[in-house]
Order: sequence, then structure tokens, then C-alpha cells
Amino acid sequence: MKSALQKSPIPESKAYLARTLNEPVFDPHWHFHSEYQLFLVLKGSGTRFIGDSVKPYKAGDITFTGPNLPHLWRSEHAHEQEQNIAWSEGVVIYFHENFLGDNLLQTDEAIRLRQVFHKSLRGIEFTNKTAETLQQLMLELIQMDGFEGILHLLKILDFISQTKEYAILASPGYTNTLREADTQRMFSVYAYVMKNFKRKIALAELADLTNMTPTSFSRYFKIHANKSFSEFVSEIRIGHACKLLIEQKMNVSQACYQSGFQTLSNFNKQFKTITNRTPLAYKKEYEVY
Repeated sequence: MKSALQKSPIPESKAYLARTLNEPVFDPHWHFHSEYQLFLVLKGSGTRFIGDSVKPYKAGDITFTGPNLPHLWRSEHAHEQEQNIAWSEGVVIYFHENFLGDNLLQTDEAIRLRQVFHKSLRGIEFTNKTAETLQQLMLELIQMDGFEGILHLLKILDFISQTKEYAILASPGYTNTLREADTQRMFSVYAYVMKNFKRKIALAELADLTNMTPTSFSRYFKIHANKSFSEFVSEIRIGHACKLLIEQKMNVSQACYQSGFQTLSNFNKQFKTITNRTPLAYKKEYEVY
């Protein structure tokens, strides 16, 4: 398995790196790196893990992650992955905090930039008109080079430092406590749940997978995921249910049972806890006719 702490993708002679991705999957390994990362999904869908945040992703999503914040994007199209058919497309921009020197961020003029950099340590998702504008700006950057590209990256950073259309992803106080062995173990847990969440998953299965007792695994998972294992599985299931309600136009009962829940009452309770809406209210708010 690839190392969780990845070496810098930015060439030593460059201030930043902006490139397109057109691959069977986005990097599906739980990993982190020392760079800031802006990431735009152009094609593909699945489940996105950033810190302790677990949410569905789709085309048009844009996130900004700070240094050493663990993340992965897991495609929902496993059969395309196995056949190596390109399914995922995106744009990624990497840069270091000091890409313009060590002193810029300490100036009065950079106060908003310092603030957005600090927020990115928990991950940021941009929404609404901001996401639309940012998508165009990012697509323009990959066509540029030289100092023109640096000026355009500054334009992007100035733009995101002023917007109010965003959501913070990881929980307050989230810190990356994962060692190399932990990242591989947690990735195996995530992969197992993503493959099996539509059925009942016994805690003993994950204990066997990680060579722990059920009690030890529960404690281990809570420490490293910042939530209980049952809460994590519920988030995966509710995320899938949201897509079924909107994209597949399923009714509430169908979405419930096809997402791994055994009863409608528990489904409704978990849905309200995670989304702050009832399934029906969510469907009415987001469904496109």
C-alpha cells in the first residue's frame, strides 16, 4: 500500500502545481501531505472522507484542505475501477503556505488569507455561486504558466478568502493522530464498510479484519475517527440514501431498505440526526423535477 504521508508533488523549481486528473479513480488511499490542496470534481461520484467528515461527492464539488489533513475520495463505481475504465475527472491545485516567501502571510494585507488557511486545516467545501465561479477560475489556471499563473492563483486565494458560501468539514478540534500503520488499518476498515454497508455489519467482522477484540476495535476506531463505529456506518448509509432520494428519485421506504437500514423508524431518526431534516423534507428541498 502507498505511504500515507505522501511526498510533495510540486517540482522544486515551481511555486505551485495545477493539473487535470483523468483516471479510473481519484487517489483512493487514506493519505495526507504537507501542501494545501484545492480540488474540483469534474466527473464521478462516490463518498468523500476528509478528517472525520464523511459525505457524498459529485461533479461540481470543490474542497480546500490544509496540510496533513487526511483525505480520500472513494468512487461508487467499483466495476469501472476493476476494468480500468476512466471514470473520474478533476482539477487539483497544490501549493505550500510559503509559496510567495515566508513574510507575506504575516502582513496586515494577508489577514483574510491567514483566516482561510486556518479554516482549511479542518477542510472547506465551497457552495452555490462561489463554487461555480471557483470552478471557472481553476479551469483557467491549468491553462497558464509562468508568473501569470502565480498571479491567477493569488486571485483564486483572494476570492475564497472573501466568500461566505462555504462549509467547514471536520469537527472542531480535529487533529490527525494517525501513524503509518494506523492509516493502512483505517483504510481497510473504510473499504470494508463501503463494500458491505447495505447489509448488517457485525462488530466482530471488523475486529477480525484488524486483529483486535471487538472492545479494542471500538475504542481504537473512536480515537482515530472521532466518532463511534455505529455513527460512522450510519453516516455512510445516510449519504447513500440521500443520493437514492435525489438521483434515483426513490421514495423514503425504498431508500431506507436499500441503504442498509432494517426499520423505517431508525432510518428516519438517523437521517434527521445527520442532515437536520426528515427524509421527505430533504427530498422536497433538493429534488430536481
